[in-house]
Amino acid sequence: MSENRYDDGNAGVISNYEKLCEYWRGRFLEIDEQELAVKLPELIWQEEHILLTYYGKEYRINRENGRIQGPGSMDSVSCENQLTIYNLLWYAKEGAHIQNRWVPFRSVRNASPFTSAFTAHVLQPFSETFSGHLEKLHHAAQKLGGIALPQGDAGYQIKAFDCIPVQFFFWDEDDEFQAQSNILFDYGVTDFIHVESTVSIASDGILRLAEEAGLPLKGHIYD
Repeated sequence: MSENRYDDGNAGVISNYEKLCEYWRGRFLEIDEQELAVKLPELIWQEEHILLTYYGKEYRINRENGRIQGPGSMDSVSCENQLTIYNLLWYAKEGAHIQNRWVPFRSVRNASPFTSAFTAHVLQPFSETFSGHLEKLHHAAQKLGGIALPQGDAGYQIKAFDCIPVQFFFWDEDDEFQAQSNILFDYGVTDFIHVESTVSIASDGILRLAEEAGLPLKGHIYD
């Protein structure tokens, strides 16, 4: 989404992302809490907040006003992360479950129009960032609670949300080939969240891995 901005005459200059976050905050307030608790039983309910974990970080959603806070009480949460969380809470279907049928992004339901962008702006930055840094990737994935998988030079299943595990695979560069990577989703992922948000989930996973590895992100990641 572009970062065009507008002046509402009162609140000052607001980005399109911020405007969209406000829209989804309003939609969150329409959700039936009892139904949400059934759809996403891993949510933790407190008197004032709903707690959930996204790539190892805890977020709090205020039950009265829908605002999202990060791990620290003063932490700001990016609009991108807010939108992903709101989309999970809105789109999760009753009876959604992990099918243990792992597929590449192009095979996720309704994802095919985004495949080229996913390759260029998700997989390529993943490969470039960790090229020559295999051990740092192992360390980062383990810090995020990743479960080691046998495929690739590094393969891990990491929980984005508790209900949405993601599989990250990486093959380091050698004398003949550049570094390569792949990301697999459970086929049932779109029963939990909108297909466009799966791109954000993959991008955020790479950003968190790079953060834990202490590496600068290379390439232009999808945003």
